[in-house]
Amino acid sequence: MQVRGFLLLLALILLAATAEAGKNKKEKGKKDGSECEDWRWGPCVPNSKDCGLGYREGTCKDESKKLKCKIPCNWKKKFGADCKYKFESWGGCSAQTGVKTRSGILKKALYNAQCEEIVYVTKPCSSKIKSKSKAKKGKGKD
Repeated sequence: MQVRGFLLLLALILLAATAEAGKNKKEKGKKDGSECEDWRWGPCVPNSKDCGLGYREGTCKDESKKLKCKIPCNWKKKFGADCKYKFESWGGCSAQTGVKTRSGILKKALYNAQCEEIVYVTKPCSSKIKSKSKAKKGKGKD
């Protein structure tokens, strides 16, 4: 009988310890203890120049905080780094304008960014004609 009582007591202690550990994980998830859920985030502002490490400011009611962020240095798009798009393949080259065009449909807006649903991007057409003979270079007669 005493063994059964001891095992029951041990099981209750383990159950209480597990519940307490789960509670601590939930508290850690909040990080700053803020109860506010309607955060408004500004754009990522680089520390220097126009790319690299920086911060974004957020406000909620009378609270404010800053988060670290990063703008890739190859990101020069007019629609911003917080708007993520799924792009189609490049279209054909326009003989009149000399550019290719493709469109992108909004996939995700990070930090409540104001994003356009569809964007269009262009790039100059390649003036080089790609040749398959480059792969054979160096083989055969010189």
